[in-house]
Amino acid sequence: MITKVTGRLVRLQDGAATIAVGAFEYEVFIPEFVRRQLQDQLDQEISLRTIEFFEGNPQQGRLIPRMVGFRTEAEREFFDLFCSVDGVGVKKALRAMVRPVQEVATAIEEQDVKQLSTLPGIGPAVSERVVAKLRRKMARFALLVSRDMPEDASGDSSVIAQTAEALVSLGHTPLEARKKIEEVTGTDGGKKFKSVEDLLTAIYRRQSSGS
Repeated sequence: MITKVTGRLVRLQDGAATIAVGAFEYEVFIPEFVRRQLQDQLDQEISLRTIEFFEGNPQQGRLIPRMVGFRTEAEREFFDLFCSVDGVGVKKALRAMVRPVQEVATAIEEQDVKQLSTLPGIGPAVSERVVAKLRRKMARFALLVSRDMPEDASGDSSVIAQTAEALVSLGHTPLEARKKIEEVTGTDGGKKFKSVEDLLTAIYRRQSSGS
């Protein structure tokens, strides 16, 4: 199973990215929110975390292997969960994911069926099923920093996720925790936080200074 593709982004279309790896070019399906992340990176080296699936009719023996790609492991995990809901599947999820994972996860966590129903192809009935199955699994996805960072960007993604969990355990709401993290990671000159303690310290220094 291919779980990661790294190479030069040679073509970007609605719904797909073409990545050159050595003598090969791989077509990777992508949702709209990922396409927006990649639109200024043509001819640059990128990495996509991937999910493999088969497209076609197994009874007719016409199965074509496909890949769906994401910038981060968290985005891939969220998509996998989203696809697991009855009535969704890979194709519908690809079409639906026009908003960043953090926004969709927040809507699920808050049981905002009306907001979820605005996603392409996701009506009220499917939205209800999504909320019923996934709302208790959305906290860490809803706390993702909204700046669509790749995994190697400022502020390690696992440190951010763990810090968000720590803030919630201290009594902050998910929305408050996300805001505190975004304020620090977005204004601290691109500093990388190597531990939860470092990031929490920066958050509370900012809070105590009244910034």
